[in-house]
Amino acid sequence: MKVAIFGAGAIGGMMGVKLAQAGADVTFIARGPHLAAMQANGVTMHSGGETIVVHPRCVGSAAEAGVHDYVIVTLKAHSLPGVAGDIATMMGPESALVTGVNGVPYWYFHGLEGPYTGRHVESVDPGGRLLQILPAAQAIGCVVYPAAEVTAPGVITHTYGDRFSLGEPDGSRSPRVEALSKLLISAGLKAPVRPRIRDEIWVKLWGNLCFNPVSALTGSTLDRITGRLDLRALCRTMMQEAQVVAEALGTRFAVSLEKRIDGAAEVGEHKTSMLQDLERGRPMEIDALLGAVVELGTLTGHPMPTCETVLALVRERARLAGCY
Repeated sequence: MKVAIFGAGAIGGMMGVKLAQAGADVTFIARGPHLAAMQANGVTMHSGGETIVVHPRCVGSAAEAGVHDYVIVTLKAHSLPGVAGDIATMMGPESALVTGVNGVPYWYFHGLEGPYTGRHVESVDPGGRLLQILPAAQAIGCVVYPAAEVTAPGVITHTYGDRFSLGEPDGSRSPRVEALSKLLISAGLKAPVRPRIRDEIWVKLWGNLCFNPVSALTGSTLDRITGRLDLRALCRTMMQEAQVVAEALGTRFAVSLEKRIDGAAEVGEHKTSMLQDLERGRPMEIDALLGAVVELGTLTGHPMPTCETVLALVRERARLAGCY
C-alpha cells in the first residue's frame, strides 16, 4: 500500500512520520528548504518529549512521486485549485484522495441525498474545476484534530492530538476507507470511520467559522474571544445562523453550541490559524471557513446577516493586508 503526503508540512508531515515509523511505504512531496532538509537529514518530529527521525522517500513534484494508493492532502483549501492538476498525476483509477482540509470540502454534495446532489461549492471550487480534475468519487473525508508546526526545515513539532476521523462522502464503510483506518491505527493514530463525516466536519467548522475571523479582526486569542461576553455573544449568533443552514442540509450536531464554545475556551491563550496567517502576510482561509457557509445559507434560503457582516469585514481586512 503506497501513501503519498502531498504538501508535507506540519499535519501531513506528522502523519507521514508516524506512518514511516510503522514501516509504511510513504512518499513526501514538498519543496524549498523543507524538502532539501528532509532529503539530506530525514524528517525529525518532536512529540511528547520524544524525538523521532525517519527517512522516507522525499521528492519535489507529484510527477516524480508517481501513482499512489492513497494521496493525503493537508493543504489549506485555497491552495487546492492551483495544485489539483499535480495531484491528479498521482491518482490512478483505484487511488483515493484523502482530504484533510479545513472548512467545507469541494466534494460536499457528492453522495449527499437531496435537491443539491451534484452541485459544486463555488467558494471552495470556483467553476467546479476541482470536481472535474479530482472526481469526488475518489475522495475520502478526513477531519484533522492534531496541532503541529514546522519549526525548522525538516523539523516538525507536534503539540497535541492524534485523531484523524475518516468517512466516505456517501457514508459507506468501503474496503478502501477501512484499510486506511487500519493503516493509520497501526501507526499509533486514532482513525475512526464515521458514517456521517459531514456531521464531524460541521462540528469543527462551527467554531472555525466564527473564532477565526473574529480573531483576525480583533487580534484576540481564543481565551478572550470565548471569555468576553460581547465577543462570545457575537460568536454564538454566528454559530446559531450556521446551525440552521447545516441542519437544513441534514447535519446532526452531537454537541451543544455552548459546549463547542467551552471546548475552544479550554485551548486557552491560542492564536487561531487565520490570525497567524494575517500576522505573517499569508493567504487566509476565509472562503473555506466562512464564505462557503454563507454561500450554503443563500443556497438553502436561510439569511445569515451576522455571518455576512463578519465575512465582509474580514475579507476587507485581508485585502488591506494583501492576504486575500
